[in-house]
Amino acid sequence: MAISSAGQTVGSVSGGCIEDDLVQRIREHGLEGVCPALRPCVVVHGISAEHAHRFGLPCGGTIELVIEPVSEATALEELLDALRSRRSGARRLDLASGHVQLHFGIAGGVPRLDHVALTSYFGPVARLILIGAGDLSRYMADMATGLGFEVFVCDPRPERAEAWTMPGVQVSREMPDDIVQRLQPDARTAVVALTHDPKLDDLALIDALQTSAFYVGAIGSRSNSDARRRRLREHFDLSPGHLQRLRSPAGLYIGSRTPGQIALSIMAEVVAALNGVALPVEAEVAAAKNRDQAVACRTD
Repeated sequence: MAISSAGQTVGSVSGGCIEDDLVQRIREHGLEGVCPALRPCVVVHGISAEHAHRFGLPCGGTIELVIEPVSEATALEELLDALRSRRSGARRLDLASGHVQLHFGIAGGVPRLDHVALTSYFGPVARLILIGAGDLSRYMADMATGLGFEVFVCDPRPERAEAWTMPGVQVSREMPDDIVQRLQPDARTAVVALTHDPKLDDLALIDALQTSAFYVGAIGSRSNSDARRRRLREHFDLSPGHLQRLRSPAGLYIGSRTPGQIALSIMAEVVAALNGVALPVEAEVAAAKNRDQAVACRTD
C-alpha cells in the first residue's frame, strides 16, 4: 500500500482497520513520528488477543508491516522501468540504511523478512490472451480485468470482433497466430483458445505452446481435446513435451454448466498456475468426468 503524508492511500494491507490506524498515526505524528529518522521500520499488529480483535485478525494472529519512506534510495523508477519492459526481479530493502538492491531475472517468490532486510518479488502485469470474441470471453475478460490482468481478445471474424467491446480490454482482428507472435507470451502470460473452431484455436495453440507462457488452454469436450492433441502431434509436429503443457479441457471441475461458471472454472485454473500452485489431477475436468463416468458405470 502507498500512503501520502495527507493520509491518501492506494492499495491495501488488510480489510481496512490497519489502514485506518496507519492513516491516523501519520496524520497525527507525521511519517517521522512513525518511522524515526525516516528509515524503514517494522510495525506488528495483532500481538495480543485484544489487539488482534481490534484489527479484525484471527485471535493470536499477527501481521508484520514494513513501513518504508520513499526517497531516491528506494529505486522505484528503475523498478517501474523494468516492469514496463516486462522484466521480473527481486527487491532487497536494507532495514538499517533504507538502501535498495534490485536483482533481475528472478521469476518470483514469497516475500521474506528478517532482522536485516525485506526481500520482495515483482513482475510485470499478468497478461491473458483470449482467442474468440464470444460470451465465454466476456465473462473471462470481466473476471481477469478485476484480477488485475491485461486482457487481449483476438477474433479475425468481423461479425464477432466488431460487436465486442469492453472497457480496459484490447480487441484485435489479427489471426490468432499473428497476435501470439506479436505479443511473444512470457512467463506471466496465459493463452486460452475459446472458439471451438480448429482453424482458429489450433493456430494460437501451435505457437503458444512453444513459448514460455505459464498457461495454455483450450475449451472442448474430452473427445475433442484428444482429437486436438492428435492433430497437433501428427500434422504440426509438436513434441510430447509441448503437448503436455496444453490444458484441455481447460478449467477445474466445479460442475460448470453456464458460460459464467465455465469462465470461473478456467480463471481459477489460470490463477493457480500463475501462483505456482500444483493442483491434484483429480481437480482437472477430464479426470473428474472420467471418474464420474466410471462410478456411473459401476452403479449401472
